[in-house]
Amino acid sequence: MRFKTVTSPHLHQPTSVGQVMRRVLYAMIPGIAALVWFFGWGILINLALATVVAVGAEAALLAARGKPLALHLGDYSAVVTAWLLAVALPPLAPWWLTVIGVLAAIVVAKHLYGGLGYNPFNPAMIGYVVLLISFPREMSAWLIPHGIGQPHALSLPDTLQIIFGGAGSLPIDALTGATPLDVLRTRLGLGQTVAEIRNSPVFGIVAGQGWEWATAGFLAGGLWLVYTRTAAWQIPAGLLGGLAAIATVFYLIDPQQYAPPWFHVWSGAAIFGAFFIATDPVTASTTPRGRLIYGAGIGLLIYIIRGFGGYPDGVAFSVLLMNIAAPTIDLYTRPKVFGERRP
Repeated sequence: MRFKTVTSPHLHQPTSVGQVMRRVLYAMIPGIAALVWFFGWGILINLALATVVAVGAEAALLAARGKPLALHLGDYSAVVTAWLLAVALPPLAPWWLTVIGVLAAIVVAKHLYGGLGYNPFNPAMIGYVVLLISFPREMSAWLIPHGIGQPHALSLPDTLQIIFGGAGSLPIDALTGATPLDVLRTRLGLGQTVAEIRNSPVFGIVAGQGWEWATAGFLAGGLWLVYTRTAAWQIPAGLLGGLAAIATVFYLIDPQQYAPPWFHVWSGAAIFGAFFIATDPVTASTTPRGRLIYGAGIGLLIYIIRGFGGYPDGVAFSVLLMNIAAPTIDLYTRPKVFGERRP
């Protein structure tokens, strides 16, 4: 006969850091598969290159610090950081761009702060922001999604040639284009309405053509992480709820100048960030109420940066800003200890 345990002590199933990290990698596969289908071989090349560089840098720094390699490499945290950064990079990003981003994430954002568990900022987002600020042209060269009019899809040899040897004689300019958030931002600045902009072939049913299917894949993987309790539900709920709430307010004020909330939730890296980036257990808030506040803060900042800032998407900057606020949020949202007298 089984009894329901409502007070401590509780027995927990043994779950290692490596198991948690592997679940994150598994959960990313549906979204990655959609990205590969719509954007080609470059996604897989970025993933492979980022993984090799991340594991190599991790091993070198662990050896320099006198840490056991097998133990720390087996937690897969370096691989997760590599994948989170790689899927955010353009499919034809030059090889050196990926290397710089991964080294910034592993060396600077992770190990210079003491390694896993001590880094105050999300390493993958540090690497991404370093690249975005330093190399804006390379970071904006996204391929046109498969199926909306590009002259031809790049083969694996052509993709390898562009990434490791430069474009050469390949028609790279004809294959690249602005992301849906870039298109929306640019055309709003030219005086067009949201309805007019949404008629562009770059947009699909809800958000960007091709992008929305990748988002659906990441949503499926993210919901699985929540179901398995690998990720706390409060952070995705707070982030997407906060983003939808402020987007709804502006949409009701002027639907011709502000995109609907479902577009903002489904566009860019909002859902990917909600489930895979903001939920980082090291840099996020840890209390139940704090997680909701933390997530909502990220959602609000994403909209502010998208609508009024200098970048079309603001997930990376928003996460890093709320990383700074996480300790303070936890301080003021700590649950009462059992037996503690209320003021």
